[in-house]
Amino acid sequence: MKNPCFADTPEPPYYVVIFSAQRTPGDNGYADMAERMVELAARQPGFLGIERARNPDGFGLNVSYWVSEEAIAAWRNHAEHALARQTGRERWYTQFSLRVARVERAYGTTLRK
Repeated sequence: MKNPCFADTPEPPYYVVIFSAQRTPGDNGYADMAERMVELAARQPGFLGIERARNPDGFGLNVSYWVSEEAIAAWRNHAEHALARQTGRERWYTQFSLRVARVERAYGTTLRK
């Protein structure tokens, strides 16, 4: 059975956006907006999947996969996503970084069920 925490990506090449962020204390509407962004991204042309993790101290990673740089740019320019980014800078994050890369090789397997 496939683990739903792993994105189901195709054979490379494809693109990855790695968003690392340190959260501010408290939720302040973050959880609802984060779920909305995942739902909205999933409907965008070129979206392949997302993997997310957050530690108890508020540091988190969102790794999203896309078919092209054009698909990433379209997502970046989406009006609701732009509002979420602005709110993140003003309210939810003390620090963040974003990296975009082309995936050339990918492999893995399920070792235990």
